[in-house]
Amino acid sequence: MATDSIIALIDDEIARLTQVRSLLATTGKATTKATERITKKAAKAVRGVKAVRSVKAAPATKAKKRRVLSPEARQRIADAQRKRWAAQKAKA
Repeated sequence: MATDSIIALIDDEIARLTQVRSLLATTGKATTKATERITKKAAKAVRGVKAVRSVKAAPATKAKKRRVLSPEARQRIADAQRKRWAAQKAKA
């Protein structure tokens, strides 16, 4: 392989790794200007080798709060399930 093609392959790999790193760094965060600059810079670096799509981070989403059942609700659910099991046993 020619030296130029090896360098082009290395630049391509660096661009892909830079994109992956920026995605991992911004997971759950809003896209920053610095991240966009890194992505554009990586795309320019490999423009002659392969076309690279610009990657935007997904919008930040809030973590859903876990729903908690009261002890009385748990007891009602448990009683209803025992009733269903008893009905199933009675059929068999």
